[in-house]
Amino acid sequence: MSSLTRWLSLAAVLVLAMPGAARAQYASDAPVQPPDAASLRTEPQAPLTQEEGQLPPAAAPVAQEPETNGAILDGHLRYGAFLSGPGSLTFILHHSLMGALGGFFTQGIANGFSLERSSREAMLAGTLIGAGLGFGSSAWWQFYNWVDKPMGYFGIGNSVMGGMFAAGFMDMLTRDASALAWAAFLGAELGAWLTATIAGGQLPLDDGMLVASGGGWGLIYGALLLAIVHFSGTKISGQTWADSLLMAPALGATALAVATMKYNPTPAQILRADLFGVGVGGVVLLLSGLVLGGFDQPTPYVLSFLGSAAAITTVSLLWEEAAERPSMGVRSTGRSKAYRCVWW
Repeated sequence: MSSLTRWLSLAAVLVLAMPGAARAQYASDAPVQPPDAASLRTEPQAPLTQEEGQLPPAAAPVAQEPETNGAILDGHLRYGAFLSGPGSLTFILHHSLMGALGGFFTQGIANGFSLERSSREAMLAGTLIGAGLGFGSSAWWQFYNWVDKPMGYFGIGNSVMGGMFAAGFMDMLTRDASALAWAAFLGAELGAWLTATIAGGQLPLDDGMLVASGGGWGLIYGALLLAIVHFSGTKISGQTWADSLLMAPALGATALAVATMKYNPTPAQILRADLFGVGVGGVVLLLSGLVLGGFDQPTPYVLSFLGSAAAITTVSLLWEEAAERPSMGVRSTGRSKAYRCVWW
């Protein structure tokens, strides 16, 4: 091949290679196309799963602060615009009804419950005046003093015991029916108002139960003592029986009301002692009467008295409620007192 042919072949190769080099240089100098914006976005993560039984933070219950709006009376929120506490309605109804009954019976007994117009007017006036005075005084007192449910309920029982005591005491002095009616009415009012003023509107449930329990045991033990004396050979008249049994509940209630200044049993302890005392005393009285051949002798009543008293004392002092709920913690290696008296 001649030199001319070789040079022509080299020139042809160069001419064919130049368009490819130009396209490669153009491709390298051209700006890069921006990526798709959708590919740069992050996908949302799946929500965290809650453990079974666990509420999400937004649904978790939030402890509500105690309501402080409204009038405060004796450290408590008033029950309403007119009633001061949950026991106010019972307190007002009790005093209103007691005043109405007192006015009716005092005027009725004084007039012999005659159906004449003057007698009916006196009984009507006594009923309305008594109810009005009872309503007004109790409404005024509860408006300025907190009244809880225990005071409202136990005030009724103390009122009954106060009326019984006054009637029994007055019966020892006179047999006049009008005087007895007035004594019973005033004694009932005194018992109710002593409960309200001394015990207070915030009377604890355990104190009220202890006082009521004292009234019941005063009546029971009074009857047992009278039976012991009567069947021992000393005859007791019917009036003595009536007067003694009328005064015994108030004496027992007063004794345990004084005891509340030192002792502080729980309602469960009081109910337990009462149930054991009544159960043991009743069973001993029944069995001893049947075994000994009758109840016209003092021995069954003495045994019942001692049995009930022993049952009350034993259960009250030796029943340890902490033993029913043993602690799950580690026991201490040091020596400690196993039991303690639960009454104080």
